Amino acid sequence: MAREFIPLPPEQAGRSYSPGVVTKGGKTIWLAGVTTLADEQGKSLAGDVEGQIRFIFREIERTLAKQGGKLSDIVTMTVYLTDARFRDQLSKVRNELFAKNPPASAQITISALAVPGFLVEVQAVAVVGDE
Repeated sequence: MAREFIPLPPEQAGRSYSPGVVTKGGKTIWLAGVTTLADEQGKSLAGDVEGQIRFIFREIERTLAKQGGKLSDIVTMTVYLTDARFRDQLSKVRNELFAKNPPASAQITISALAVPGFLVEVQAVAVVGDE
């Protein structure tokens, strides 16, 4: 495997990130930040932080699939939130999507994103394939 996930210490068990990920070989994919105001059918996600988060990860998954990857290939991500209170929805979704070997991560709260109404942006790096 091209990735080794460093486990959390026991006192932090259950958190939705790894303190570090070691990579060897594989194809590195640097993913641009993803945001949205609508889902795949064009339905508005304005004000729906969980809907935006779920769409963002589906979009990242689609991008990775084009290169033979999947969400579990993500080794690190940076998440920008426009409100720190959104961390609970983010953690809920991340715990569902990354139940085993969650990526290393940073969560940053900012005052705004590029377009009014964007509540979340996720940027990630994935390593696809073996050594």
